[in-house]
Amino acid sequence: MARPFRFGVNMVIASTGDEWRKKCRKAEALGYDVILVADHLGMPAPFPSLVAAAEATERPRVGTFVLNAAFWNPTLLAREVATTDALTGGRLELGLGTGYVKPEHDVAGLPWGTPRERVGHLRHTIEELDRLLGSDEHQPQPRQKPRPPILVGGNGDRMLELTAEHADIAAFTGAKAARGDSSGKMTHLTPEELDERVAVYQRFAARRPEPAELNLLIQMVEVTGDRRKAVQQVIEYIPHLTEDAALGLPLLLIGTVRQIADQLRAQRERYGFSYITVLEPYFEAFGPVMEVLAGA
Repeated sequence: MARPFRFGVNMVIASTGDEWRKKCRKAEALGYDVILVADHLGMPAPFPSLVAAAEATERPRVGTFVLNAAFWNPTLLAREVATTDALTGGRLELGLGTGYVKPEHDVAGLPWGTPRERVGHLRHTIEELDRLLGSDEHQPQPRQKPRPPILVGGNGDRMLELTAEHADIAAFTGAKAARGDSSGKMTHLTPEELDERVAVYQRFAARRPEPAELNLLIQMVEVTGDRRKAVQQVIEYIPHLTEDAALGLPLLLIGTVRQIADQLRAQRERYGFSYITVLEPYFEAFGPVMEVLAGA
């Protein structure tokens, strides 16, 4: 039986305190289940933003989407996680990734490392969080026991294996880092490529006692009656794809409210994605879609 849909909005635009609280209350009113904050330089700092989001709202959970593990010492991160979980009343979900933008590490004076080293640091971080937050000796204590749910995002084989071993939520981007590029440039996965990545994850996860929730990050939402006209605004970024191929990308939601809802139902059936995250610029446009899918 398919999991019910759950919806998150990833907040990426810096705001004043009043503006931030207003946005969070708007997200709650629209029906979002989770208010998320990214972890990139030039964007809001995750943990204080999440505490403010929880104070401004009553129902949504809050989460990181996702922390750059290389920015964080595991022991200090455990303190942040436990404090934030306590201050938000146990509403925290902890999203973690290796980081994929080398210039951010350079600006922060932090080592970049090889892909193997970055995944190794993330593994160490998760194992330390499990150890520290699961201990009755650790202070402060998180509200959720033994720790808040962990989401891990990534598409490579090492990341998918790590996700299968440790994550409560497996997050897929529908894109991958461009070959030979470490500036953050991404290339879109075709539906067939995403099939293959999900299949790899499922092989690694075959021995899990319980299946993880699967998440997909959506890159664009355009509610329109003219899909072909709307897709033209992104074709320049994916010139290797035809219009039809672009319209078939899982991370683009283009069409009427009903067409987008049908696409998400079909993707849940095909891949297992029941937890859908949209980016802040599209969170109001996506509201009517959530209404159609509420309880589905």
